[in-house]
Amino acid sequence: MTHSSDGHRATAGGPSRRGLLRIGLGVAAGAGALGPGVLGPGAPAARANGPYDPTAPTVAAKVRNLSGPAETGPFSAPWTDLGIPVRCPDGTLLFVCGDTFGGDEVGAGDWNAPVGLRSSSARLDNLRIDGVVRGEHGISLVDEPHNPVGGAFTTAIPSDAFVVDGVMYMHLMRGVIYDTHHTDFWRSTDNGETWEYLCQWPGDLHGGQFQQKTYAVADDGYCYVLSTVFDREAESGMLLHRVRQDRLGEPDAYEPWGFADGGWRWNAPAPTTVLGTRRWGELCFRAMDGKYVLTWLNMDPLSIRAMVFPLPTSDLTRTLEQTMILPGSPGQEVGGLVASPYGGFVVPGSTFGDFHIVVSQWYDTRNYRIMQYRVAMLS
Repeated sequence: MTHSSDGHRATAGGPSRRGLLRIGLGVAAGAGALGPGVLGPGAPAARANGPYDPTAPTVAAKVRNLSGPAETGPFSAPWTDLGIPVRCPDGTLLFVCGDTFGGDEVGAGDWNAPVGLRSSSARLDNLRIDGVVRGEHGISLVDEPHNPVGGAFTTAIPSDAFVVDGVMYMHLMRGVIYDTHHTDFWRSTDNGETWEYLCQWPGDLHGGQFQQKTYAVADDGYCYVLSTVFDREAESGMLLHRVRQDRLGEPDAYEPWGFADGGWRWNAPAPTTVLGTRRWGELCFRAMDGKYVLTWLNMDPLSIRAMVFPLPTSDLTRTLEQTMILPGSPGQEVGGLVASPYGGFVVPGSTFGDFHIVVSQWYDTRNYRIMQYRVAMLS
C-alpha cells in the first residue's frame, strides 16, 4: 500500500487523509507535550488548564470499543471513524461514519463514505453495533465515487446528523479531504435507510468558515448552527447561524449572528466569529437538559474539550472550557488519555450526570476505530 503526503489516497490505493488527519501516523503525542494555544483577538487561551479551564482535566473513562474487526468486521466495516451518533425515530441508534474500509487494514478492500452502522439498543450502558444500513455490506449512505482530483481522491465526510420532528438530517463535506469543494445536506424519513438530497453550499462561503457545521435542535422552533473551516491546519473563526426547523433545506433561511452597529444581532450583514480564531477539529453542538453543550477537537494543544452555556448566543469567550480527552501513548491509555484522539460527538440520551461521547482514534493501519467514553462533566 502506498501513502501520499498530501492527497487522500495515492494512486496505488492507500489513503493518507492528509497525513493521517494531520495528527500523525504511528506517533501519538504524550500529554506532557502540551504547549500554549494559538488564539485570536478576544479569544480565551486555548490550552489545558488555561484561564477558562478547570484546575484539572475532567475525569473520563473508556466504556468500550464500538468498531473494529471484532465489532464491525461482520458488517464489512472493520475500519471506520467519526461515528456521529443519532437516535432514529424507531429508537435505534445510527452511527454516521466517515471513510470506512472493508479489507485487512486501513486502505484495503472496499472504501465507502459515509456509512451508517446501527445499534438496536440506544441505552448508554448497552451500545453495540449489530447492523448496517439496509442490511447489506459496504454500502454508502449516499453516492460518493471517490473521483480522482490531481493526485488525490474525493470523499464525503459527515460533520453532523440529527433529527427534527421524526425526520433525520445529515450534513456532508465534499471534495478532497481538507480541500472542501462544497457541502451538501440530506434528509431521511425511513430511519436512515435512504436519503434525499436537499441543498448545498459553496466551500468558500464566509471565507470557508461555513464548511464544517453542527446543529443544536432547540425547543423554540429553531436550529442553531455553529461552523468552522474544515481544515485542521487552518486558522478559523467559529460562526453562529440560526434557521427555522421547517426551513432547514433552504440556504437563504440561515440567519447570521454578528456584531454590527455597536451590538450583536441576528441577520447582521455578515456573521462574526463567536470564539476568536483557532485550529478546529470536529465539532458537536447540542441542546441538552435546558442548556447547550459544545464539544470539539482542539488542535493546539491537542485535546477534546467541552463547553456548557445557557443560550446559543452566550459569550463563549468567557465560558469555562473543560478538557475531556488528552493525547496518550499507544498501550498506555488510561482514563481520558487516548492515543491520537479526535471526534468527540455527544451520544443521544446523555445528561450532565451521565455524559457519553464517541471518540475516534487512528495511529496506524490497524488501529482506526470509534470508542465510547463516559465523562464526568461540569454543568
